[in-house]
Amino acid sequence: MLDTSNPNNYEYTTKHLEIHILGGLKTNKMESLRVTTSIQKPKQYNVVRQSIDLYNDNQIEKLVRKVAERLEIGTSVVRRTLQELTKELENYRFLLVEKETIANQPFYKELTATEIKQAEKFLTSKDLLKRTNELIGKSGVIGEETNRLLMYIIFTSRKSANPLDLNIKDTIMW
Repeated sequence: MLDTSNPNNYEYTTKHLEIHILGGLKTNKMESLRVTTSIQKPKQYNVVRQSIDLYNDNQIEKLVRKVAERLEIGTSVVRRTLQELTKELENYRFLLVEKETIANQPFYKELTATEIKQAEKFLTSKDLLKRTNELIGKSGVIGEETNRLLMYIIFTSRKSANPLDLNIKDTIMW
């Protein structure tokens, strides 16, 4: 019943009411379910628009009475429809939170057996620093061979128990 194909205008349609949730859902505050609604009877133009927290019982009761009066429909139909809508939105919001959690998980690259062997061979070579400096040059850092290698060693020291620090001062000579 809940159509979320448009992220800024969810549609919830029943036999008696058509409800639009404008602006989507917020996933940062799970203790409330604030939405902006547009409620009408199907195929009619009389619309009730209201921003509401669907977890606030007082606001729900006021909205039920307002919709029932303006759209000339029973309060029990409106109340039941809003309860069903709330449940659907809760479920959808949980899906959104789960997708966000998965999307924000850190990515870890697993090396294949071949890649591990290649890395071990590279790291145990006699001219490791020279080869590393050449690769840094190939990646686009041109010139400054001593400085780029020094910066590489300092940057990779973050993994050690006593990381190194670097301050760079640029002086302009006229």
